[in-house]
Amino acid sequence: MAPRVLVSDALSETAVQIFRDRGVEVDFEPKLGKDKDKLLEVIGQYDGLAIRSATKATEKLIAAATNLKVIGRAGIGVDNVDIPAASRRGIIVMNTPFGNSITTAEHAIALMFAVAREIPAADASTQAGKWEKSKFMGVEITGKVLGVIGAGNIGSIVCARAIGLKMHVIAYDPFLSKERAEEMGVTKVELDELLARADFITLHVPMTDKTRGILNAEALAKTKKGVRIINCARGGLVDEAALAEALKSGHVAGAGFDVFETEPATESPLFGLPNVVCTPHLGASTTEAQENVALQVAEQMADYLVKGAVSNAINMPSITAEEAPILKPFIRLADVLGSFAGQATESAIKEIEILYDGVTAGMNTKALTSALLAGLIRSQVADVNMVSAPIMIKEKGIILSEVKRDKTGIYDGYIKLTVTTERQTRSVAGTVFSDGKPRFIQIKGINMDAEVGAHMIYITNTDVPGMIGFMGTTLGDAGVNIANFQLGREKGGGEAIALLYVDELVSDEVLAKLTAHPAIKQAKTMAFNVD
Repeated sequence: MAPRVLVSDALSETAVQIFRDRGVEVDFEPKLGKDKDKLLEVIGQYDGLAIRSATKATEKLIAAATNLKVIGRAGIGVDNVDIPAASRRGIIVMNTPFGNSITTAEHAIALMFAVAREIPAADASTQAGKWEKSKFMGVEITGKVLGVIGAGNIGSIVCARAIGLKMHVIAYDPFLSKERAEEMGVTKVELDELLARADFITLHVPMTDKTRGILNAEALAKTKKGVRIINCARGGLVDEAALAEALKSGHVAGAGFDVFETEPATESPLFGLPNVVCTPHLGASTTEAQENVALQVAEQMADYLVKGAVSNAINMPSITAEEAPILKPFIRLADVLGSFAGQATESAIKEIEILYDGVTAGMNTKALTSALLAGLIRSQVADVNMVSAPIMIKEKGIILSEVKRDKTGIYDGYIKLTVTTERQTRSVAGTVFSDGKPRFIQIKGINMDAEVGAHMIYITNTDVPGMIGFMGTTLGDAGVNIANFQLGREKGGGEAIALLYVDELVSDEVLAKLTAHPAIKQAKTMAFNVD
């Protein structure tokens, strides 16, 4: 059955057609996002929900979305999506951070010009029949120092545009490397130096605990007298009350704001002040940007629902369309290893270590880890998936570590999982053969080569004569057919293990007959998703 998507906000017909062209059924209901009751009534029918800002994906809506796999936001902001609720339900949340980058960067440059030349006030004065030529004395952009706080996607575009305007650009960004700064043609500086040197400051960082109020009263006091400040990023990055005082005192010469601490902004300390230019969050408001993000979200959601590719996800590692087919068998392997450990473990897990050896170390290990964790806790939580599993592990306080290393053995690459519980430490390792199927290659440090089947029996025993015959006879008498039988042992007479791939689920009665043998310590049935 083809996946089904609901578009509950206004997207272009071209974007809607992308879903259809890629084999996704789509219902285009652009007004449904504002009808909370109706949306709640129908959301359970859909695999995907495509939205802009009108639809509110609340915890209540997400709870009713019993089949939902992905929410796609045409735009960068996801304030209208309850991401923790979606993550707990295993729903991927995607946005489109690049579709409006140029538009937002251009708006920042436009505000900078408007503030530098006091264009809005001059326009209002002139249209009022006044001719106050001497009143509006502006400043040139050329040769001025622009301080860019945040040199990521949008910030880097602003840097390029400013360099083209013959400005000297300095940037503060903890994640900006010296090499990248040189490539961009900007000078990387610390925040205090930027504040002291910049004639204009523009912000392009997300809202986090670290960036909230990054330009507060203390920071504004460190700025160069006569500085002009532009904010097209997020409201709350600048303390509006403190900025208003700095504007009134003349320390700050002007400001251009597209975003505010409270939106819609019906009032602000900045309103009514001279040489303050305000716009109603227009950063992404161009016809090109709105079309770009609509097309992008349709492509991303269709790629995920049809191919399993994940891009621009807020709550899950990205998997490109190109790497998805290569990664798929290893994701299945990771799930199997986690599932084995989860089914074998009977006490609380305290620590998880995942070793990526050889080619697996160079893969998208975030995705592999997510799949492994999903398999690990599926025996406890039936509807867990790659999105919700890492959150559940974190909430349980389980220590998680990853190790990557170059090839060390006969396999080109393998994954090894070690789980430490309150009682013991257990490990399991596996690889993918050329046929794309996962294989167990080591359990509890004992080497073996075992095919993975939908129904398996895991047996631990003491290595004594007659065990193969006993196991085979016991299962044969019960009418259980063995598809594959693999053994391994620590040493002669020591600990041994057996993995039996059987055609059907084995009853507790049969397991009891197996464990009745004095040499068998444990016999457990296991089920794996091998599709």
